[in-house]
Amino acid sequence: MSGDLAVTIVFEPGEDGWMVASIPELPGVFSQGRNRSEARANVIDALRLMLSPEPPGSDDNREREHLHLTIAA
Repeated sequence: MSGDLAVTIVFEPGEDGWMVASIPELPGVFSQGRNRSEARANVIDALRLMLSPEPPGSDDNREREHLHLTIAA
């Protein structure tokens, strides 16, 4: 099974001339940069961090399935 997952980056002016970027489909994924390009790169890094797998503990017996997501613009 394959499919696309589309998300949106929203840009807003921040304080002192900075640009704030967020991904509304994933609450908590936001960042900022000195310009739009830097804010975009930083929010994509935040998205990668948010989607990073948690390391299993030694007593973690939950079944896991790995997905590979590609970020393309």
